Amino acid sequence: MSRENRLQLIRHIQESRDSHVLVYVTGDRHGAQSAIGEDAIRPLYEHLLALAENASPKGRLDLFLYSRGGNVSVPWRIVTMIREFYDEFCVLIPYKAYSATTMISLGADNIVMGKKAELGPIDPTLVKSAIGEAALPPSEISVEDVISYLSFMREKAHLSDQTAIAQIVSQLAEHLTPLTLGSVNRQYSHIRLVARKLLASHREKIEESRINTIIDTLTEKMYSHGHAIGRREAAELGLPIEKPDNNLERLIWELYREYEELLSLNEPIDPEAFLEQQNQEQVKQRIPLSVIESTERLDLLQATLLFQRKRQIPSNPQININLNLSLPPGYDPNQLTPAAQNQLQQILAQVTQLVSLQVQQEIVRQSPIVGIEVRGYNASWENQQENMV
Repeated sequence: MSRENRLQLIRHIQESRDSHVLVYVTGDRHGAQSAIGEDAIRPLYEHLLALAENASPKGRLDLFLYSRGGNVSVPWRIVTMIREFYDEFCVLIPYKAYSATTMISLGADNIVMGKKAELGPIDPTLVKSAIGEAALPPSEISVEDVISYLSFMREKAHLSDQTAIAQIVSQLAEHLTPLTLGSVNRQYSHIRLVARKLLASHREKIEESRINTIIDTLTEKMYSHGHAIGRREAAELGLPIEKPDNNLERLIWELYREYEELLSLNEPIDPEAFLEQQNQEQVKQRIPLSVIESTERLDLLQATLLFQRKRQIPSNPQININLNLSLPPGYDPNQLTPAAQNQLQQILAQVTQLVSLQVQQEIVRQSPIVGIEVRGYNASWENQQENMV
């Protein structure tokens, strides 16, 4: 799991493809998920600058991607930034590349997909603000679900009367706020616009009809957001898919396995295990969430997770402590000097305070556990080379 192992694999891939390799992996570890976000733009830019300093960058960049998705406004920024440095832009997909990750792939001149590689639909989700639900936790709603509902009423239920359609829209507005419906419309248009711009950014221009087919399929005609698109289906859609030879396939998969281990993707976060291991009521743990890596530097997105037992503690417990201590026989406190009496009083106060604290801790310890709270905070990208200096 060392950086040297990963660098060796990265160099082998670069030699095989006559390219620079830049890795962007966001973890989907259960309990510690991360996503493609705007926060990654700056470290990605730093990597591109570092690569440009040590070699002529005008050539090919291979962006090694693994992610379940994220902010759909980020792919265009990543792709246009890379094209400022490189004439040819390709992506290497070892496994999962969903949603916003698929959108990044749409901007690539070639999409190198291994046997296990998967793309996905690009239908966005947004936070739902529903009528009468102000006190409830926020939830997500698929933009395409709303559009699909309206299409169903028109095409399947055969509603063509404008009055009936207006009534359907009115019923929808009774459950979703006008601002949410407005956001649905904007996201619906935005996702198609960005997808079109990404596909049009290729070195070799794609026919307009082919662009329309790709966009319609990835946004509307994949009826499940979780549908995995393998390389054969992706090629049938008209995407520029490239199959790696056996050696490159092996290198790509081995590199993925290194990041799988680095981010502990197959080890779900177990709050109870963390607490039991430390034998504490609360434990803080610094955990890596995402990684950006090249031959020039390594950046990790890390966050602190706080695990804390929640107990049903009695309200206002009465704690009365009377130590009732006395001096050994033969000692008369009246014969002690004022300084000694003062020291004795201080010792008694300290003992009383300590006993009170221990009693309170014991009350907490014996109170029934009602759950475990997990809270993440202080997430930041950290340059590992700088930290090792």
